[in-house]
Amino acid sequence: MERRAPAVEDVVMAREFWAGRSVFVTGAAGLVGSWLCHSLLDEGARVAGLVRDEDGESPLLRSSDSQRMTLVHGDLTDLRTLERAAVEYEVETLFHLGAQPIVGTADELPLETFESNVRGTYNVLEACRRHPSLVRRIVVASSDKAYGAQARLPYTEDMSLDGRRPYEVSKVCADLLAQSYRISYALPVAIARCGNIYGGGDLNWSRLIPDTIRAILLRRRPVIRSDGKFVRDYVYVKDVVAAFMRLAEKLDDATVRGEAFNFSPERPYTVLEVVSVIQDLMHGNDLEPIIEGGAKSEIHSQYLDSSKARKVLGWSPRYTFEEGLQETIAWYREFMEAHPQEAAAGSGR
Repeated sequence: MERRAPAVEDVVMAREFWAGRSVFVTGAAGLVGSWLCHSLLDEGARVAGLVRDEDGESPLLRSSDSQRMTLVHGDLTDLRTLERAAVEYEVETLFHLGAQPIVGTADELPLETFESNVRGTYNVLEACRRHPSLVRRIVVASSDKAYGAQARLPYTEDMSLDGRRPYEVSKVCADLLAQSYRISYALPVAIARCGNIYGGGDLNWSRLIPDTIRAILLRRRPVIRSDGKFVRDYVYVKDVVAAFMRLAEKLDDATVRGEAFNFSPERPYTVLEVVSVIQDLMHGNDLEPIIEGGAKSEIHSQYLDSSKARKVLGWSPRYTFEEGLQETIAWYREFMEAHPQEAAAGSGR
């Protein structure tokens, strides 16, 4: 698949749409939130972002973007903070990305995960419900994990949400809450379901792609905690940002409101294939992976069909896997050259 350049009319439409528009992003300090805020700011939006902690690893807080926007310090579980932000900053568009995003952490801390991902979501939706004259469009980030284990793949949006483990269930609940608020209160909301998101700025070394890149840069053997045969989608963060923005832009269309959309390059990879592609790009084929053979509790194969997003939203990924990885590798190389001790200190998987 060749990289698709954005059409001139798409670029013009985005700039005209976002210029001067008031936007609130929960989870602004996370990987997708950081890149989303950057794009919104570049398009001329007035951006406020919910930030729980002064996280020194956040790409947003490391960058000058944090000086170009308003940071709202608070927690998703605090309805008053969310409602105050909506009113004080006259929020017209809201992206709800805030969540506890790590599957392993959810297994260890289910209560905290449910508080963040479930209570946090209904707080966001309730704050929007109370101020319908302000908030006109809401995008809720769900996940492919909400589908759970299915007999048929790829996942399509008409499948049941069948997650079972804590993280999966938390995303099922967030997804259903968004649908409930749409049906019950006509909230202008749409749902985004993505596969595994990667890109520069993710310093969670428990994830496959950043840890593999770091290992090769440090001339260490990559560690694979599973048997390497698990199958996943991998979607570049810039394509995800474009998807979320396009979804928000289309929310004035009644056929989009209340709908869920899958976003994926539609080319799944095994873990071993991902590591091999990174090794090829980084000339690290002499570093044989260490296969630990764990992670048996995870769903073996998960990948998405994005034909609905292509047809209804006109979205398709601009980056091939190799192109996205090349930009990601360049980001980590620059980061590790600037912060060698910090990069080397993170624990491997």
